[in-house]
Amino acid sequence: MLNVILPLTLSPHLRNVDDIQTALEHCATTMTLKELSDILGLSPTTVSRALNGYPEVSEATRKRVAAAAREHGYAPNTRARSLATGRAMAIGHVIPISSKHEMVNPVFGDFIAGAGEVYSRNGYDMLLSVVPDADEDDAYRSFLTKRNVDGIILHAPTLNDPRIPLLNALGLPYVVHGRSSNTDAAYAWVDVNNKRAFQRATEFLLDLGHRRIALVNGLEHMDFAIRRRAGYEAALTARGITPDPDLMFAGEMTEAQGHDLTRTLLAQPNPPTAILVSSMITAIGVRRGIEELGLRMGRDVSLITHDDDLSYFRNGADIPVYTATRSSVRDAGRKAAQMLIDIMQRCDTPREILLEADLTLGLSTGPAAPMHAEAG
Repeated sequence: MLNVILPLTLSPHLRNVDDIQTALEHCATTMTLKELSDILGLSPTTVSRALNGYPEVSEATRKRVAAAAREHGYAPNTRARSLATGRAMAIGHVIPISSKHEMVNPVFGDFIAGAGEVYSRNGYDMLLSVVPDADEDDAYRSFLTKRNVDGIILHAPTLNDPRIPLLNALGLPYVVHGRSSNTDAAYAWVDVNNKRAFQRATEFLLDLGHRRIALVNGLEHMDFAIRRRAGYEAALTARGITPDPDLMFAGEMTEAQGHDLTRTLLAQPNPPTAILVSSMITAIGVRRGIEELGLRMGRDVSLITHDDDLSYFRNGADIPVYTATRSSVRDAGRKAAQMLIDIMQRCDTPREILLEADLTLGLSTGPAAPMHAEAG
């Protein structure tokens, strides 16, 4: 694809998106809107409206136009659309650079990949703003004053997240990836049922006879981690087991964290026979810690992880290596992006999506040893 950026002087007759787009495209070697229209036997206005998702264009026509655009390598000129409509044709994501932030792990990359598919299909660019933590609020205000995005996806919500009332006050359309407990303000969100996922995982380990079950969680100012701990504790309490603070840890979801905490846990006088972790990356470190002690994962120590459906960390081939609560982060990205576009286009679609996680069985879990099962 050839991208051409030109200083543009508008003539009086260039009054709408179709005229501006056609004028700009004469400077490029890629297919123009007029050429695509001729191939389809439709007017440039109809083709433009089909590509831009206008409701008066039938679904059949939209699909036909989209298929032809893909076949012939046509992409709408984003600059022309922005000039004619007053829209930036971009979605903003603000990423704090602090090492304490969860965006350091590849889960974010999978989410962005899914969202990007939807942006591309709808003619939107993605604007990533990487800022110091202290400047995050200013970054959202800057989006509004510069008018360089049409909407925002908010990441890693915390308990009673102050960014939600800020975005409501700014008036920019936004969707939250996750939820913020104790927040009274209305907001749109896409989230996985973290509490239920960890409750089911803990129940599964209890059914295998485990009673000493450790939790290696994410940072517990993050809402997802709060919900995961709640699910873990609810399952234990329902079976008459008091959650043991010595078996619960929260921190960065890194390989090193998983390894170090596992060595600490297994050095206890009464070590856990199972470990529940919040991240596939952490699980890799947990496995390393188990094996360094000459133990075998699934036989001596059981392990369940979350977020195993990552592009760069596949969970085995035919048989999963890890038993896991599986929820596609990439699919969450697609759903959040589509929800945001629907909001911007004022479509009457759901503003809350709760995704359930599947429990997939792998090689990392097995029955508790009889002596440990009886000890509970």
